[in-house]
Amino acid sequence: MVIANIISYVLVLLGAVNWGLYGIFDFNLVSWICQGPRSVGSIIVYVVITLAAVWLIISPIISGHGLRLAMRDEEEREKRREATQSNH
Repeated sequence: MVIANIISYVLVLLGAVNWGLYGIFDFNLVSWICQGPRSVGSIIVYVVITLAAVWLIISPIISGHGLRLAMRDEEEREKRREATQSNH
C-alpha cells in the first residue's frame, strides 16, 4: 500500500505541474509528449493520473486511519499533558 501511495503522489504531482504549465504558459505537457490532446497516449495518461487521485482520496478510508494532518496527534497531546503535570 505504501508503494501505491508513493506512485500516486508522484502521478498527482505530475498532473499538478501539467495544470500549472497550462494555466501559466498555455502549454500542455502531456499533449506535447503524446502529440495531441486527444491522442490515445494523452487519454491514458489523464486516466492514470485521475485513478491516482482517486486512490489518494479513498486510501485513508480503506486503511481505516482516516485523514490525519499530524501523526499521532492525540499521543503528542497526552505526552505534553503528562510532562506539564510532572513539572508542577
